[in-house]
Amino acid sequence: QVQLVESGGGLVQTGGSLRLSCKVSGRRLNTIGMAWFRQGAGTEREFLVRISRTGVTTLIADSVKGRFTVSRDNVDNVVYLQMNSLKPEDTAVYYCAASSGYSASRRESEYDYWGQGTQVTVSS
Repeated sequence: QVQLVESGGGLVQTGGSLRLSCKVSGRRLNTIGMAWFRQGAGTEREFLVRISRTGVTTLIADSVKGRFTVSRDNVDNVVYLQMNSLKPEDTAVYYCAASSGYSASRRESEYDYWGQGTQVTVSS
């Protein structure tokens, strides 16, 4: 059973930074593709970035390109989302997700496992 647990969310001022973590158990990171999504109040869930099982960032949304980066620690089996230059519109619940498939996808339906989410609030 694959389990994902996010952490690192919180309140930050505009222009600040946060690093989110997603601890993965049940599968090694070199066997699954990982992604980050977010969902703001009253909005649909939005794809942000995907990192492949080989550790390559294969997809990234235009809304966060140049500000957000994804990385992983293969020893501790953790995926990170480094968020810089945060804006109020980045306020959302952030989710990590895992896919057993090989295709790089932005679609939620391609991801088999989800974390519970962590709240990020950016104050203006």
